[in-house]
Amino acid sequence: MKSIADSRKPRGRPSTGIGKPLGLRLYPDIEVALDAWAADQPDKPVRVEAIRRILVEWLRAKGYLRTSAA
Repeated sequence: MKSIADSRKPRGRPSTGIGKPLGLRLYPDIEVALDAWAADQPDKPVRVEAIRRILVEWLRAKGYLRTSAA
């Protein structure tokens, strides 16, 4: 007698293997401002990418992140 193969797919989003996941809650006024900033960008990034870009820009301006990183 043959056993039945388990063909179920794994649950959840596949891991990218890059960086640690971070949960974040935004206050409504920050969410509106973030969406407005993203809408003003030529490529209209999604919120996650917009947050990354803003954070990288701020960290570089403050000297915490080198220009060549991220």
